[in-house]
Amino acid sequence: MTSLTSPDVAMPSLQRRFEGRALRSLVLTTLVWLGALLASVPLLSVLYMLITRGGARLSLEVFTELPPTGFETGGGFGNAMAGTFVMVGIAAAIAVPVGIMAAVFLAELGPHSKLANAARFAAKMLTGLPSILAGVFAYALVVVTTGTYSAPAGGVALAVLMLPIVVLTAEESMKMVPKIMKDAAYGMGCTRSQVIWKIILPTGLPAILTGVMLAVARAAGETAPLLFTALFSNYWIYHDGELAVMNPTASLAVLIYNFSGMPFDNQLELAWAASLVLVMIVLIVNIVSRIFGKPKF
Repeated sequence: MTSLTSPDVAMPSLQRRFEGRALRSLVLTTLVWLGALLASVPLLSVLYMLITRGGARLSLEVFTELPPTGFETGGGFGNAMAGTFVMVGIAAAIAVPVGIMAAVFLAELGPHSKLANAARFAAKMLTGLPSILAGVFAYALVVVTTGTYSAPAGGVALAVLMLPIVVLTAEESMKMVPKIMKDAAYGMGCTRSQVIWKIILPTGLPAILTGVMLAVARAAGETAPLLFTALFSNYWIYHDGELAVMNPTASLAVLIYNFSGMPFDNQLELAWAASLVLVMIVLIVNIVSRIFGKPKF
């Protein structure tokens, strides 16, 4: 037997040669890294501006005070935060249950039916719907009917924008559940409803929550629909001992829109601070969803 150390046996070269596939891999990897760095420049620049300009104004006062008038100093946007939470909550209460039930039908109950194909087409069309049209729809449906701008009207407009995102992401998450898990449950005698509640929904929960958070992030930052439906208010949504949801309601997005065009430094500073708070709210909600969105078996 010839020894591996014999001079007659050629040892393989372990040096990396930039030829063929190795060269293509290096070039493509470099291009991907460059693309990622270029794409992160706008994000990092925006975050830097928000932290430096908005963070300088953050204090307890901005969370507890009402928006100031033109030449007034101080003030805050506590009512806008409360209004944002209320309207996004109303939108989520409408869009999330309806969206998940629709996704269950599309993924499990009737995936190849004509109704399912029409619903998928409508959901995909709605993802590209201009947000201002959702505001016009909610204006005609709620504002004209009730005769007033209100938080429910804003919630309906935001729900229209959230619904297609929830439906499509929830459907895809349910389709990714391994078929062997569902077959095992059916083999143990589970009914279809038990398979959906005990297997499909818990397994797809992280992806479903991701879709819900994407929808919440879009809804929280929308301005145009709220201009048609909730308008704005300089007062708390809860005042005089009652929850005044059927009155014009403030929101962070509309406050940023209003204050960013004013010629007063105080309002401009509050607009930057509100922008930072809005970004932090979306970030915190996403972190919480990741922590508590793990499937439970």
